Amino acid sequence: FSPEAKPEAPAYSSEQRELSLLYDSRSGQMTNEYIKGDERSFTIIAYPVPEIGEQYPEIFDEIIRINTLDAELYERVQQTMIDALDQGEYVRVTGCGGNETDIRVQLCGLNDPEKETKFENCVADVNIPVGEVFTSPVLEGTDGVLHVSRVFLEGLEYRNLKITFKDGKITDYTCSNFEDEEENRRYIYDNVLKNHETLPLGEFAIGTNTTAYVAARKYGIEDKMPILIAEKTGPHFAVGDTCYSWSEDIRVYNPNGKEIVAKDNSVSILRKEDVSKAYVNCHTDITIPYEELEEISVVTKEGKDIILLKNGRFVLPGTEVLNEPLKEEMKCQK
Repeated sequence: FSPEAKPEAPAYSSEQRELSLLYDSRSGQMTNEYIKGDERSFTIIAYPVPEIGEQYPEIFDEIIRINTLDAELYERVQQTMIDALDQGEYVRVTGCGGNETDIRVQLCGLNDPEKETKFENCVADVNIPVGEVFTSPVLEGTDGVLHVSRVFLEGLEYRNLKITFKDGKITDYTCSNFEDEEENRRYIYDNVLKNHETLPLGEFAIGTNTTAYVAARKYGIEDKMPILIAEKTGPHFAVGDTCYSWSEDIRVYNPNGKEIVAKDNSVSILRKEDVSKAYVNCHTDITIPYEELEEISVVTKEGKDIILLKNGRFVLPGTEVLNEPLKEEMKCQK
């Protein structure tokens, strides 16, 4: 859905925006006071309904296949990727074929690399389907431009969405949905920034579910894929809170026994002083499709580049199996 700008459309006044943000903050605090993260868990999965179209039976079968992929295989492949990422100081992501993405994502340090890790190995225990590896970036030093030619966020279409970051926070944004640039900025402000003047980069992830990516393109249902699946179909950047919001002090481990230590940033840590300043109570994933990727590489302290993806394909030794569903897809060309 791509809305039109209409002067008749209701809009919040500045006072109402402030009240809405205050409500979100207090509601979040109350929810997490009485529904404690360390006392509950969940599993979530998505299936299509007949309204998806005439190919509903085929799409349903495809989603079943996606939701039942071999979690152990993905766990091993993703651990190979994490082992490379743990060596790095930062990740650089660049786009191609008109995609202007060029962003540096700063990673946290490890005190004990034998026992600690920067990325969570996400398979199919809580969020189904597999798979992704994700982290909470260090805001300071996270700079650059995130661009995607077309993306659907909470059912709304964005064309040429471009967001600029400095020290991990949004400093500028635009899209090409409307002829009027002011309307473009208002559209993003209302629906991505959620009435905040800026948002931190709460998550950086590399989605590995190439099967879901190919299925979405095959059936033309990219706009209908729930974020639960869509976020697994490429690298994604989430603006807002981290994935560990309100539960940063709960110790979390990967299947290999290493503790995940990248759970905080310089915004969320403010919870120790004033919880109202620590959370923005939103988390919006923005995924770059594989065909718009030139490269994802991790750069070590010594300046060595370890290339993970090149021209939309996984090239790190041990991860090539992820390319199997992509064999029929055209390689990204500059």
